[in-house]
Amino acid sequence: MKIQIVVPIISDIFNEEVLTETSQFKAPDMEIDVVNLDKGPVSIESRYDDTLAAYNIIDKVVQAEKDGFDGVFIDCFGDPGVEASRELVRIPVVGGFQPAALTASLIASKWSVVSVLPNVIPMISDLARKLGIESNIASIRHINTNVLELQDRNIVQQRLLTSMIKAVEQDGAEAIVLGCTGMLGMAQYLSEQMTARGTPVPVVDPTAAAIGYLELLIRSRLSQSQLTYQSPPIKERRF
Repeated sequence: MKIQIVVPIISDIFNEEVLTETSQFKAPDMEIDVVNLDKGPVSIESRYDDTLAAYNIIDKVVQAEKDGFDGVFIDCFGDPGVEASRELVRIPVVGGFQPAALTASLIASKWSVVSVLPNVIPMISDLARKLGIESNIASIRHINTNVLELQDRNIVQQRLLTSMIKAVEQDGAEAIVLGCTGMLGMAQYLSEQMTARGTPVPVVDPTAAAIGYLELLIRSRLSQSQLTYQSPPIKERRF
């Protein structure tokens, strides 16, 4: 089984960590390759970034199918390019939001997202509304930290923990979804810290959820419906 991870930014600063973290929960027969964008933003923190990244994301997904990959994970919580890519390939394509949201909805009646910046909150709300799970969300909080600052693990984990405590105690969350795939390797520590405080809530890592969900689709020989994601009409297009 071969999975292509598209880290949808023009920098490779997260690649090594992505490979290290995914190696901990991937199946023994799973091969993972990571690729970045040739054109686009250095991080995705707005609809503008999302749109800029989408064009090259689609190219990478199409190439992955040609190269024999069995599925693609677009490694971003905002699911950039996921819907459009599904129209162009027959292999399954997932992003960070949908698998994490569905996982949280299976294990808790109410859950909160803790993400990076305030301007991504409306984007996450839109994704939840489209997926039909908006009523499951207790709150969407942020730690006022941009994506490129997430590598300062100690500071980020403390900010996440503070927001998670508020989500549980003030918003009624029964589980937490980390709202950025750049929050790698933090879920277990945060879960342990919450348990130590007497609030044992599950913490969903969107990368782990996405890889697991993609594996399920591939092993079940399932992919996106060709009736839902129909091939685009053939016509002239200029970029």
